Amino acid sequence: MIKVDQTLDCKGLSCPMPIVRTKKAFDRMQAGQVIEVQATDRGSLADIQGWARNTGHQYLGTDTVGDVLKHYLRKSDPSEVKETTKFPHVIQNEELAQNLPDNENSVVLDVREPAEFAFKRIPGAVSIPLGELEARIQEIDKNKEVFVICRTGSRSDMASQLLSENGFKNVRNVIPGMLEWNGPVEKD
Repeated sequence: MIKVDQTLDCKGLSCPMPIVRTKKAFDRMQAGQVIEVQATDRGSLADIQGWARNTGHQYLGTDTVGDVLKHYLRKSDPSEVKETTKFPHVIQNEELAQNLPDNENSVVLDVREPAEFAFKRIPGAVSIPLGELEARIQEIDKNKEVFVICRTGSRSDMASQLLSENGFKNVRNVIPGMLEWNGPVEKD
């Protein structure tokens, strides 16, 4: 079950109306919120994906229930689309994919929202959204190497800094993140 902040009914509407209504709904949403756009127009899949790619918002995935397409999108924060990283210890996607942790001595910490995690994640990754990390930090073993990943490397950069400030000695920010991840994945 994917937690959404808003559901938008675009059933029976054809292009470009699902996108027009989605744009209007996004204007009223906060960064990080997830919307479910329900549509019956088969072309809405490519439209929604293209719109998200061109605007920097995140297309999470689509479920089909009968003749209804349920598109899930996350409103990005402007700071998430910038590619700068501040945390000095990083690992590239490819390097992590080649040497996935054994979970005895290391852990992949995914700090994206639950809906993002549900649609695509690294097998064995632990999900703690960035907004909950400070309150749940004790769930992560300080003695393990921690590979922190998000969508683009921005939230994971902040999470890596938070972990380091709280006594974690072996933390790596995974860049560029799940947006360009080509390694093994699983989903709900």
